[in-house]
Amino acid sequence: MTDLAAYTWTIPGLAVLFDLLLGDPRWLPHPVRLIGNLADGFELLAQSAWSGLPGRLAGFFAAMALVVLVAVTVYALTSIGPAGFFVTLYLCYAGLALRCLLSEAGHVHRLLESGQLTEAKVALSMLVTRDTGSMTADEVRRSLAETVSENLNDGFVAPFFWLCLGGPVVMWIYKTISTLDSMWGYKTEKYADFGWFAAKTDDILAWIPARITALTMLVTGLIMKLDVRQAFKYSLKDAVKMESPNAGYPMAFSAWLVGAQMGGPTMYFGEIKNKPVLGPQGEVWSAEKYSKLAWLVLMTGLLLACIGQMLLFFI
Repeated sequence: MTDLAAYTWTIPGLAVLFDLLLGDPRWLPHPVRLIGNLADGFELLAQSAWSGLPGRLAGFFAAMALVVLVAVTVYALTSIGPAGFFVTLYLCYAGLALRCLLSEAGHVHRLLESGQLTEAKVALSMLVTRDTGSMTADEVRRSLAETVSENLNDGFVAPFFWLCLGGPVVMWIYKTISTLDSMWGYKTEKYADFGWFAAKTDDILAWIPARITALTMLVTGLIMKLDVRQAFKYSLKDAVKMESPNAGYPMAFSAWLVGAQMGGPTMYFGEIKNKPVLGPQGEVWSAEKYSKLAWLVLMTGLLLACIGQMLLFFI
């Protein structure tokens, strides 16, 4: 067959390739930014038109309205004849963030290792919600390691999983929920109820991918000749310590494979939160260990992409 539709099975692999080659160019409009702007609009709508509803119900309506809007739009854009193939490829590439994750984190790491601690803390504040102003160099490295390992699942594995399983529409349903969770999923007075539906749905959609991420990290650890036996022995016990049902898996496996601690006292919105300790307690993040983590994350993402594309080929 010569019709482009015959080659749609290649889109996940091509999307990963484009992500690694191009990342997220600043000049290119990104769908997640548009979804974020729309989310702000739906939040304002909920505060006005739906102000009389219970918080969780208003949050449910706001989230579902945006999910439906995104799903219908993606379906329409990917169904416009031969051009739909290229639109689909763009949307799938835009839904992955492995290159962007490693690039932004690498920028912070380079600033830190060149002695620019203040600049590194400012750059880190663009990636995390925690307060970075009073961090030491060790705390910057630890925070960077935590966000990179956690976002391997949220920013790459989970969207790739749903892309392979259900195509671009399902992928962007996940991306919409994930975006809403990052905006509304805080347990503050403002969002505790309103963001409940988005947060719980994100937990459900990321549950399987988080465990796939952890398992693939072990395989990657074997390839990299890391301490897989120690990671397998302790990571599952550590993973369930986290408040999130998913974040602990890539974080704990990363911590034990590389051999450095995650968690501990962390400043959020002016208050110290004692996060569960993951990994070997007291082992700090050095430049060498962070570099090892970056390779672990990159190789895990590539291995999963290869497995997913092969399964699509044979199925």
